[in-house]
Amino acid sequence: MEEQLLKDLGIDTGHNELLQWAVIIIGAFLLFYICEFFSKKVVIPIVRRFTNSTTSKWDDILLNNDTLKNLCRLVPGIIASFILPFILEADSTILVFCMKLCKAYIAIIGVGLLCTIFTSLYQITHESEKTKDHTLQGVFQMLKIVVISIGAIVVVSIFFDKDPSNLLAGLGASAAILMLVFKDSILGLVAGIQLSANDMLRPGDWIAMPKYGADGFVIDVTLTTVKVQNWDKTITTIPPYALVSDSFQNWRGMFSSGGRRVKRSINIDTNSITFCEGELRKNLIKKGLIKADEEQKQVNLTLFREWLEEWLRNHPAIHKEMIVMVRQLQPTAHGLPLELYFFSSNTAWVAYEHLQAEIFEYIYAILPEYGLKAFQSPAGTDLHKVEQ
Repeated sequence: MEEQLLKDLGIDTGHNELLQWAVIIIGAFLLFYICEFFSKKVVIPIVRRFTNSTTSKWDDILLNNDTLKNLCRLVPGIIASFILPFILEADSTILVFCMKLCKAYIAIIGVGLLCTIFTSLYQITHESEKTKDHTLQGVFQMLKIVVISIGAIVVVSIFFDKDPSNLLAGLGASAAILMLVFKDSILGLVAGIQLSANDMLRPGDWIAMPKYGADGFVIDVTLTTVKVQNWDKTITTIPPYALVSDSFQNWRGMFSSGGRRVKRSINIDTNSITFCEGELRKNLIKKGLIKADEEQKQVNLTLFREWLEEWLRNHPAIHKEMIVMVRQLQPTAHGLPLELYFFSSNTAWVAYEHLQAEIFEYIYAILPEYGLKAFQSPAGTDLHKVEQ
């Protein structure tokens, strides 16, 4: 049939095979150019107008330019696989080779299409309010690896005329080697599923893992690594399975609760603890720190502890619905520790540190009003005064 067609066109059939190759190559380029032009000028603009007219955002992400281009690129391969048997001899080597090329091309573009769809699905889940906090990137990366692996097996089976199931059976014999090569990916996938299912980690969480030198915000969670940006702006990478097998501290609960704990002590010099009477009592009554009608003999540390706890409860920067407590700890050689336990209503680091500093600076300043002293080990200047 092709010989008669070439004769009708006035082409010498003596170079039939060479001309067939030339016609196929030129026709393939023309077909690809037409499909590419058609997709850019017709298909993509039409789909874009449709997706822009809808109120939902998922169709804009799913039907993006890469997805539409891959869909259009499938068309030449499908068309060629239908046309070639009609223009080439049924048993010719050229037909067999061209059909293999068409099938391989369809498989490769199909793999690319599925990968772009997985990328779009990840973006949709990442922007969704229900799923944006789940670490699904590793799952989609593993799906891409599976699709690419299957695509590679299909392409090999096409060129070698083998059943893909036989190739998979052959790979099963070398499963131990494959597991060794893809160990990190397999462990990362399992760990990613555990992290997501148990809601152990989300992008944006502040985590601390001293074993790996990590202390900062999670910026990325992939199949093989979790990236943490530390406070000094360095990046620490942690294998996902390490977060499952080892322990780490996640500060998300603190941020979501709206309160950040302060747990610090001030050591009171036990020699300054005494009954509140005489001039000390008069000064406290004058400054409104105790009531004048209280006749019971009281200890200055008791009065200070009760006043301090009440002052903390009324402080505007302290969380009112969480524990506020001032308590004594076990006495040591460095005095009697008086611990303050409360929660800052501002969880931001700078504001939190400023609040702690302001409160303890005020405490050190007001201690002498109650006749109390903070314990401090003698310095060289103190010893020099004693000698004099």
